[in-house]
Amino acid sequence: MSKKYTVIIEKDEDGWFVSEVVELPGCHTQGRTKEQLIERTKEAIKAYLEDNEEPEIYTEFIEVQQIRV
Repeated sequence: MSKKYTVIIEKDEDGWFVSEVVELPGCHTQGRTKEQLIERTKEAIKAYLEDNEEPEIYTEFIEVQQIRV
């Protein structure tokens, strides 16, 4: 059975895409393209779940906003 995870994707100063899985602390990876990043993120999630017990999630991710001040 598959489970849905929230992934934050950013682009670093060298042009690499970087992902962080919100529900799995310390689960992150990078890739040259978004497609490569998504595949590597799936692999990172699987590896994380093999090595760690999945944490209980008590919050629900709603959204990300950019605010100009």
